[in-house]
Order: sequence, then structure tokens, then C-alpha cells
Amino acid sequence: MSDRKKNNQTSFSKNAKWEELYVLTNYWKSDLEFYRDDLSFLHHLVNKYFLWITKSENIDIVKKLKNSLFGLKEKVKALLETILEHEVRLGYLVENPNYADHDFMKKKHAHLEEEIAQFVKSFRNNRMEVFKITEYIIDSEKLAGIMDD
Repeated sequence: MSDRKKNNQTSFSKNAKWEELYVLTNYWKSDLEFYRDDLSFLHHLVNKYFLWITKSENIDIVKKLKNSLFGLKEKVKALLETILEHEVRLGYLVENPNYADHDFMKKKHAHLEEEIAQFVKSFRNNRMEVFKITEYIIDSEKLAGIMDD
């Protein structure tokens, strides 16, 4: 993330109203639920092609890919849990703006924003890797004819 963009986001988090942060947190939750579902699809895709693999080098590649997908799945699960807790705390602040955790909540929000950005970057890289590896395995295993059925 560029420094300018990061500074703008940090500035927003510091100056935003609790209601705005609450709405943003809901967007994060929705996005992460989408990524969670997409990871399930990618896992299904990898499992589908795994059945047809005969070359040991390809089996090793897919095992690493599956481990990576599992790691992302665990990360999105943890992020969703953290965001749900954060959302509840923000709800308290929306209802009672004088709640004592102002600074902590602003820092927590900025930290979550950074964690989500890192997750999205990892997710996108992993997704591209899944498609590259799938294409490679289809070609190297000569599965194109089998998979058309």
C-alpha cells in the first residue's frame, strides 16, 4: 500500500465518526464473507483436479497449494471473528459516544484495516497461483480431454 493511500486511510480512521466506522466494518465483513466463499470454491477446484494427478511433482505442488488455501481459510475465519467483536464495540460507541475506549478503538480499527489489506493481497496472489497451477497440471497431465466429459 502506498504511503499516501495509507496516510489518507489513517486520517479517515482518526477523523471518522463512529457510525462511519461501523458501516465500513460491515463492508469489511461482507467482503471477507465473499473471500471465505471463494476460498471454498478454490478448495473444491483443487480437490477436483487432485483426483486426476499421476505425477509426483504435481502432487507435491497441489499439496503446497492446499496448505496455502487452508492457511488463508483460517486467516479469514479469524478476521471475521475479530471484525464481529469490533463491530459490537463500535455499536456501543455509536450508542454512547462518550465510551472510554476512543483511542484504543481508533488504533484497533486502523490495525484491522491493515490486516484486511494484507489478507486481500495474499488472497489475490493465491488465487492467481491456483489458476496457474491448475492450467499447468491440466497441460502436464494431459487432462484436457478427461475434464471435458
